[in-house]
Amino acid sequence: MARNILILGASYGSLLGTKLLMAGHNVTLVCRAKTAELINRDGTEVRIKLRDEAVHRAIFSRDLPGKLDAVTPANVDLSRYDMVGLAMQEPQYTNHTVRVLMVKIAAAKLPCLSIMNMPPLPYLKRIPSLAGMDLEEAYTNAQVWERFEPGLVTLCSPDPQAFRPPEEAANVLHVGLPTNFKASVFADETHNKLLRELEADIDAVTLDGHDVPVKLKVFDSLFVPLAKWSMLLTGNYRCITPNEPQSIRDAVHGDLQRSQTIYDHVDAIARRLGADPQDQVPFAKYAKAAESLLKPSSAARAVASGAPFIERVDLLVKLISHQLGTPNAEIDRTVETVDFKLNEKIVQGGSGAQ
Repeated sequence: MARNILILGASYGSLLGTKLLMAGHNVTLVCRAKTAELINRDGTEVRIKLRDEAVHRAIFSRDLPGKLDAVTPANVDLSRYDMVGLAMQEPQYTNHTVRVLMVKIAAAKLPCLSIMNMPPLPYLKRIPSLAGMDLEEAYTNAQVWERFEPGLVTLCSPDPQAFRPPEEAANVLHVGLPTNFKASVFADETHNKLLRELEADIDAVTLDGHDVPVKLKVFDSLFVPLAKWSMLLTGNYRCITPNEPQSIRDAVHGDLQRSQTIYDHVDAIARRLGADPQDQVPFAKYAKAAESLLKPSSAARAVASGAPFIERVDLLVKLISHQLGTPNAEIDRTVETVDFKLNEKIVQGGSGAQ
């Protein structure tokens, strides 16, 4: 049965959207008016490399069995949808029309699957050790999340690396690292049945007889997506330096021993919260993947382009580690560097392009 999925965010969201379209489900992307017009006219193009193939395949939404459309936040009809995907950068939810839509989504009690790096606050409240912590400071506007029932929000570790090529139109996405989306379950078994249905449908998709990477994998543990925190703190946020941004590879491999110390510390925090070691990704596997990540992270690129706000998983992990009584000097230093660069842009009159 074709499901109808609403995805907020047409850039990274088009990757999950394309996988759903390939599986025969219908997708609506929520985005700016110009981007919506482009997508409704031309569809989307996601470039992905299949196993053992040397070049990327271009997958066009118009060739897929599912139906795709795009709308602005003000024009969403929530009665059409079975589930919502949250794929915008966390600061973008403070936009007025997006906030109004979020209020409506919370009221409609639709299950929400986040593929953001920054975990939505309602999801964190499902973890007993975090439920009483003061974490709002890490969010651009924590009030966006106040109306959501925690059990209706889950997190999907956004491990696949993808970017919009700067020379291309806004409907093109290039997948650099085609790993899997790893989702935690919802509180309600009805919603988990839907999630597992989508998992199975995506898993069954082939292209010219070949398996297509970037699966949706569903896990009973709430802690599987937290494995991404170690990666973000070791690589992505350390791409932000006092000077020019560096690549994820250089951030990780510039001092491998220091990188492993940071990675192990964040893993230990997740275990303090309740994660099992098998929920986590070994450092050696991450370090190997980082060898191919030759660009600065999206957070570093945003800071360099003048954004006054970015997702602050670095600050979130710092707040958690301090409240657990296990601060880490390297993490504190990273947060200071990010704060300094963001403040520098504001003082210089940064434009805030996301």
